[in-house]
Amino acid sequence: MSPFGKARYERLLEGLEVTEKQLSELERTWRIDAEFFQRRHLRLAEQLQQYRLESVAQVAAVSDGNHFSISESFVEEGIPYYRGQDVAGHFFIEQAAANAITREAFEQPFMKRSHLQQGDVLLSIIGTVGETSLVKTAREATCSCKLAILRPQAISPEYLAAYLSSSVGKSLTERWKRGAVQTGLLLEDMDQIPVARFSGRFEDAIKSAVDAAFASLESGRRLLQLADQTLLQALGLDTWTPPEALSYVRSCRETFAAGRFDAEYFHPAKAQALVDLRALSDVCVGDLFESIRDLWQPTEAAGLPVRNYDLTDALDPFLDPSKTTTSPEEIASTKKQIAAGDLVVSRLRSYLREIAVVLPSDDGITAVASTEFIVLRPKKGATLTAEALLIFLRSRLPQIVFKWSQDGSNHPRFDERELLNLPVPRALITDQVTYETAVRHMVTHRQRATRLLDAAKRAVEIAIEDSEAAALAHLAAANPPYAAA
Repeated sequence: MSPFGKARYERLLEGLEVTEKQLSELERTWRIDAEFFQRRHLRLAEQLQQYRLESVAQVAAVSDGNHFSISESFVEEGIPYYRGQDVAGHFFIEQAAANAITREAFEQPFMKRSHLQQGDVLLSIIGTVGETSLVKTAREATCSCKLAILRPQAISPEYLAAYLSSSVGKSLTERWKRGAVQTGLLLEDMDQIPVARFSGRFEDAIKSAVDAAFASLESGRRLLQLADQTLLQALGLDTWTPPEALSYVRSCRETFAAGRFDAEYFHPAKAQALVDLRALSDVCVGDLFESIRDLWQPTEAAGLPVRNYDLTDALDPFLDPSKTTTSPEEIASTKKQIAAGDLVVSRLRSYLREIAVVLPSDDGITAVASTEFIVLRPKKGATLTAEALLIFLRSRLPQIVFKWSQDGSNHPRFDERELLNLPVPRALITDQVTYETAVRHMVTHRQRATRLLDAAKRAVEIAIEDSEAAALAHLAAANPPYAAA
């Protein structure tokens, strides 16, 4: 046996994720967990030392959202109350379909500290740690304690949001989270998370790209809103008001035919909506579209990657064909296979309006989606496009029909037959080009916004990996009018 010397010790460590630290080198909270000292975290920390660093706590006032129970104050329409999951995948918090609370609850004294302001950066600190959203508008809103509220004081909110959303920011928040079963970030650790600072020119360029992305998203939103208003006016339903009967009677024949006897299913608002739509229609959705049930099993996928879309992907009115692929081994349940030109409609929680057109992709990768989606595909010779149907299904009367067709409490969902039997107005078919064009222009605006945000986040990474000049060149390629601002 040879002596256990330094050379032998180093040979034993070859290829292993091992880091040695002196006790004197530990940071103030004395972290000794191996995750904190992963080499990739240490490499990034060393890389950041080349730049002027300020902590999150130095550039922003740090607090968190509401700690008190508020669920009894949730309403369908009210003041947005954002939770941890609402920031996931939404660079701007206004993109999220949040719960809402009453004004009375919003104005409670204990809620004042969690009122959001324009320019706040929201950081998820419990559960899905590290997800970031920017509060871009001044509309009233609040949030739960699962979100840290970073109120920038010496930094552009747009730059801080882009920095924290980049791979650099995500690595930093991942490093500083703590816990075992449920991990989280502590507000007191915000003074340890570094923010790399660059020239005013560069940080302003990031801000300009983010501003342009938000403007593009708003343009897309207004197009959908205008299309909805145009359709209601064309149908003569723009002033439609649902009846508010205190009681109503239905026959046994109706309940047996429907297979339902709950009062909600026969709500007068739903009944009137269907009567008015039938008066404007000759056909139903099921006459023009077929429901596709092409099931996909991960165990039969031959290891080929797929694009896996969940319900939240349809919060945008289209499924993004650039979404990162997933290996079948990472998917634990049966999915529905979908194709370009399909329209997916979530039957779960209809009020979220998770309805989206499936866009074509250039790489031929298989697309699959949650089985909670009803997948509609135009029948051969159909006289209505998926884009025009999308505008109709998101409009007021179909949404009322879906709302009062739901069954269940925790996970309310409507049956497929309610969608297939929904009357389609003649005016929608006659003027469908108007609505198809609006959707396609909306898609263009939203895709541009995505490119700009991706470019802003990547520019932060390039500035750290290479130089400001290289990062500005990257921004210029993605957004010429703004990058040199």
